[in-house]
Amino acid sequence: MTRHAAPPARRSSFGDPLPPSFYDRDTELVARDLLGRVLVHRTREGVAAGRIVETEAYLGPHDPACHAAAGLTPRTKALHGPPGTAYVYFIYGMHWCVNAVTREAGHGSAVLIRAIEPLVGLPLMRRRRGAVKARDLANGPGKVCQALGIDARRNGARLDTSPLRIVGAEPVPDGQVLVTPRIGISKAADWLLRYLVAPGA
Repeated sequence: MTRHAAPPARRSSFGDPLPPSFYDRDTELVARDLLGRVLVHRTREGVAAGRIVETEAYLGPHDPACHAAAGLTPRTKALHGPPGTAYVYFIYGMHWCVNAVTREAGHGSAVLIRAIEPLVGLPLMRRRRGAVKARDLANGPGKVCQALGIDARRNGARLDTSPLRIVGAEPVPDGQVLVTPRIGISKAADWLLRYLVAPGA
């Protein structure tokens, strides 16, 4: 191995990291197939991980709700990167959001991780999130990043070899998946691009 080669992917108890080829597909398919996978973040404080239970697809420059609609900017450089990398951005002056970049490099599409079901590192998540109810620990994109300690340092990171990874736990059967319009946006808000694990599934 050369000095600058990427380290080998490390298997977790939930399975192997998803390879770049998983993300090099239509964004809607990736958003659907990320349900049930596990988002893992290793930091100096410890490991925190959760099952992905809600995603949204942002399709690229033709999608008015996608950041790529404004073109390539310093902020969206990672969004236009290769598939299987993280696009992490700051909103409302207070929240980080994490996305998985999809399709070919330069296209500018990604899947927003909107919610996770905590699995590992609950005490660490609670310290980061403060005194909140268990159901509110990571049930929003900003909460996911706060609970897992994700910020700008992971922008552009590879999701198969960096400390921030998505690993291949069991996918969710079609009968347990709900599809709705995206929320929290004003443009193309009626597009059916939000994917959720049905309650109780």
